[in-house]
Amino acid sequence: MDNEQFSIFPMGAKNDAFARYFIGQSYLNMLSTDLVFIGNVTFEPGCRNNWHIHHKGGQILLCTAGRGYYQEWGKDAQELHQGDVVTIAPEVKHWHGAAKNSWFAHVAIEVPAEGACNEWLEPVDIKEYNKLL
Repeated sequence: MDNEQFSIFPMGAKNDAFARYFIGQSYLNMLSTDLVFIGNVTFEPGCRNNWHIHHKGGQILLCTAGRGYYQEWGKDAQELHQGDVVTIAPEVKHWHGAAKNSWFAHVAIEVPAEGACNEWLEPVDIKEYNKLL
């Protein structure tokens, strides 16, 4: 894949620090670590993160390239494309990642809040993921 034509932000390095929370390969390019954590996350086809919860602050996803999914616990997955915005309220169990046959990139913005933290949970059920187109 030619990243110069895929996303408006550079892909960054392999996301080894968080690899245990992902199925498949992701890449992380931190765009800001001052005041607000903003990272460009790129997912190879089929890559997705585990279910997780942002305690206190929540998260905003700005989809920049490819095709992916976002799902909240107990709800159907929603397909994501370039230009989509997802606002994730604090305390909502969710996951996001690429479609099986497409790269996907989003800018993840951590909403600042006192005591904010992430709780990483179980992987997305492979049978449920494979039902997505």
